[in-house]
Amino acid sequence: MGGRRARTEREWSVLLSSSRLLLERVPRLADQLVEELRGHSPQYDIAVPRDEHWRQISEAMRYGIEALAATRSAPRRDLEYAQELGRERAEQGLPLELLLYAYRQAGYLIWDELLEIVGEKDPDALPLLVHTASHMWAGVDREAATVAEAYRRTEEELRRRTDERVQALLDALLEGGATPGLAARAAAGLDLPEQGRYAVALLRVDRHAPFHRIAEADGMRFFWRMRTDCEVAVVALGDAPLDALAALLVDRCPGTGGISPVVHSLAELGPARRLAETALLTCGPDAPCIVRLDERLPTALVVSRPDLAARLVAGVFGELLTLDPADRAVLLETLDAWLECGGSAGRAAGRLYCHRNTVFNRLRRLEQLTARSLSRPRDLIEMTLALDAFRLTPG
Repeated sequence: MGGRRARTEREWSVLLSSSRLLLERVPRLADQLVEELRGHSPQYDIAVPRDEHWRQISEAMRYGIEALAATRSAPRRDLEYAQELGRERAEQGLPLELLLYAYRQAGYLIWDELLEIVGEKDPDALPLLVHTASHMWAGVDREAATVAEAYRRTEEELRRRTDERVQALLDALLEGGATPGLAARAAAGLDLPEQGRYAVALLRVDRHAPFHRIAEADGMRFFWRMRTDCEVAVVALGDAPLDALAALLVDRCPGTGGISPVVHSLAELGPARRLAETALLTCGPDAPCIVRLDERLPTALVVSRPDLAARLVAGVFGELLTLDPADRAVLLETLDAWLECGGSAGRAAGRLYCHRNTVFNRLRRLEQLTARSLSRPRDLIEMTLALDAFRLTPG
C-alpha cells in the first residue's frame, strides 16, 4: 500500500515475514469477518450468498496483505479487485455504507493480527510498525475510495438502464400496442398493479419555464414522459377521485392540460392517452385551464372531428361569418358570456360591462343572423356547439 517515506531494510524484513504468516491466517480471519458482518446487518445475508461472501473476503484480504508488503511499482491487484467488488455489490443491491464498513473492519482485523504476529515473533520490531500503520491505512483508504467509485458508477449505470426500461414500457403502454404480456411486464417494471385505477394527463408546457414533475402526492403516483410540445403523466390514482388529480395539477402545474377518464388496467393506457389528448383540444388558447374529458364531452365530440366542426360552423353561423371580425367577435363574446352565466342577461351584462338591454339586443341580432332561436333547445345546442367549434378548431 502507498506510503510517504521509504521503508528501511529492517522494516521490509519484518513486513515480508509477517505478511507470509498473515496470508496463512486469512481463512480464519475471513471466518471471523463474515460472522461479524452478518451479525452487524442482515443485509449481508440477503445480498450475498455466504460461500461467495467468504471467498470474496478471503481474496480481498489476500490482495490487501500482498499490497502491504509490495513495492511501489508492483501491480495493485487490491485496487483491481476493489473495482470488481464495487461493481458486483452495486448489482447485488448491498448498500454502499455496508460495503465500506466491511473494508474498514477487514483493515482492523489485519492490523490487529499483524500486531499479534510481530509481538509474538519479534517484540523488539513493534516500534517499526508505527510507520507501517500510515502506509496500511492509506492503502485501505485507497481501496475504499476505489470500491466506492466503482459502486457509484455501476449504480448510476443500473439506474440509467432502469430508467430507460421504465420509459420504454411507458411508451409502449401509451401507444396502446397489443404486445402479448406487455401489461404484465410493465406492472413488474413500474411496480404497479396490472389492474387498478389509472388516468392519463397531458400538459402543455413552456419549454423556457421550469416544470416540476410530481412524483407522488395525495396517495397518487406519477410517471412522466416528455413529448415535443407536452408532458404526459400516467397517474396511479389509488383511491383518489379525478377531482383530486385535477385540483393537484391546477395547483402544481399551472398551464393547460387534459385529463382522461379513469381506466382500470395498464392495458387501457393507450386509449386513455388518446382521450386525454382530446380533452386537451377542448382547452381554448385564451386562458390556461386543466380539464377532465368527462366534463367536456359535447365539446370533445366537436374537436375530435375538425371536418364536421367546420361544417357545423358554416351551417349554423352562416351570415354571421361575413361580418366585420370585430363586430362578429362582440356578438360571439356576448353569446359565450350569456351561456357561461346560465342564460342570465343581467349577469352576462355585469361580465361584459354593459347594460342588460345591450345583451338582449346582441342576442336578438345573433338569432336573426343564424336563423335560430336561443329559446328552442335544439337550436341552443347547435349554437353552443358551433361556438365551441369556431373557437377550438383551426380556421
